[in-house]
Amino acid sequence: MPEHEYGVDAWERRERLALGVVPYVSLGLATALGLLVDHGTPGRIALQLGLSTAAVAWVTWIAVLHPDRLERPRAAGAYYVVLIGLIGALISMNGMYGFAIITGYMHAFWLGPRWRTLAVIVCAALGAAAQLGGIGSIDRGNLLVYLLVFAVNVLLAGGITLFAWRISEESDRRRDVIAELAEANARLEAALEENAGLHAQLLAQAREAGVHDERQRMAGEIHDTIAQGLAGVVTQLQAARQARERGRDWERHVDVAQRMARDSLAEARRSVQALRPQSLEESALPEALTEVAGRWTALHGVPAEVRTTGTVRTMHPEVEGTLLRTAQEALANVAKHAGASRVAVTLSYMGDLITLDVRDDGAGFAPDRVTPTADGGYGLTAMRRRVARVAGTLEIESEPGAGTAISASVPAVPMGDAG
Repeated sequence: MPEHEYGVDAWERRERLALGVVPYVSLGLATALGLLVDHGTPGRIALQLGLSTAAVAWVTWIAVLHPDRLERPRAAGAYYVVLIGLIGALISMNGMYGFAIITGYMHAFWLGPRWRTLAVIVCAALGAAAQLGGIGSIDRGNLLVYLLVFAVNVLLAGGITLFAWRISEESDRRRDVIAELAEANARLEAALEENAGLHAQLLAQAREAGVHDERQRMAGEIHDTIAQGLAGVVTQLQAARQARERGRDWERHVDVAQRMARDSLAEARRSVQALRPQSLEESALPEALTEVAGRWTALHGVPAEVRTTGTVRTMHPEVEGTLLRTAQEALANVAKHAGASRVAVTLSYMGDLITLDVRDDGAGFAPDRVTPTADGGYGLTAMRRRVARVAGTLEIESEPGAGTAISASVPAVPMGDAG
């Protein structure tokens, strides 16, 4: 048990003990003293003993055996009126019963705040009468003395009683606060346990999301490096076979295929290690785009013009890598499907955005009818996912016979920023 709870419980036990013992001690003492000083008739003595017994029985029946009844205001008021009536009757017969008024002060605690003050005044009045020898001893001659004694009782006994009640109320409030704190701590512990479970669940979800993102990244990298490289190698080998059958220079195509295979292998290794593309390691993004477009033009024989607008700035590696891979994929799609005669690549630095536009004058297509298949259609999906990973957007404008325009817009995150 916590120390503060132990202290509160100990105080409450002492308080209950006092409330239970004081009536018997005060009435017993008052009766004993009353019998010593009162030499009245046997009937008078019997009446005092009867009233004392009735008071003890009343306190025992209500305050000791059925204290729950005192929690009801009307029952507490009825109990107190009978108790004060019995004590007042005893004081009227013998002033020594003024000792019993202590019970009146203490048991006024069960009354509501509105009636406690009145109870203190009544007890002070009865106590003052007992101190002057009993109610019957008050007359005009000692009325002023009675009023002075009454005032002293109100100030001293009443003040002490009210102070004790205030302490008891503060103790009750502290107990309620402690109970509320204990309940709040229990709720907090439950919330912490729930948060621990949620944290574990979030960690599991984060691991799953990380695995999924890494799979998506690797799928895009494989598509951008190995798949495109192998497609170029196959094209060159087919061209070499056709050239050999026609008696032409077929070795040039084999050399190109070999070089493409080496480049694709190097890019695949860099992708597995999550490194930047080789082109961006050696030059800035505009120059890397120019280099990519130049190699593409040499391979496919279609002119690809690269133009840069705005102030060139070094961006975060993920941003530049995304734009370069998007341009590579867009050019690969042009080579596979467009049959274009020229291509324009525009890189625009615009404040907090960087846009990449790839336009061709090829056959075009209906974007809403393109779906990923086993032999194609993955390029657009890969571009969308790659651009979305850096909080960018990808827009495609095309229609059959009118060419295609692909525009990627990504945040301009400078080098050194985490995101």
